[in-house]
Amino acid sequence: MKIAIGSDHAGFRYKEAIKKLLTDLGHEVVDKGTDSEAPVDYPVFIRPVAEAVAAGDVARGIVLGGSGNGEAMMANRIKGVRCALCWNEESARLGRLHNDANVISIGERMVSEEMALQIVRIWLDTPFEGGRHQHRIQLLDA
Repeated sequence: MKIAIGSDHAGFRYKEAIKKLLTDLGHEVVDKGTDSEAPVDYPVFIRPVAEAVAAGDVARGIVLGGSGNGEAMMANRIKGVRCALCWNEESARLGRLHNDANVISIGERMVSEEMALQIVRIWLDTPFEGGRHQHRIQLLDA
C-alpha cells in the first residue's frame, strides 16, 4: 500500500519510527516532511498528506504532532479525508471499523512509541465494517 506521512517537529521522531515499520511491512512510504525536530508550522506538512489521500495519489495517510489534535483538524479540512485521532488500540480499530479512517493522527507527547507503532499496525489491519456505517460515511463525505 502507498502511504503518505507527515509531521511537525514534535512528531518527527515517531514519524521516522513509523516510516521504518511501514517499509519493513512492505508498504511504499511518501514522506511529506518535516525533516528534523527544528520548530515548524504543522499545516505546512500535514496538508500535503491529506491532499495526497484526497487526490488518490496514496491509499492512506499518517500525520503526527505533539498532541495530534491540530494535525487531525488540518487533515479533516480536506474534502474526502476522514482522519481519526488515535490514542490507543481501540481508537485505531474503531476509526477503521466504523469510520473508514483513511488518515490517522497520533500525538508523540500522548502515547509511547510502542503504542504509536501498535496503533499503526491495527489501523492497517482493520477493515471497514460497512453496513450501518456506510450511510454515515456517505454523509461525512457529502
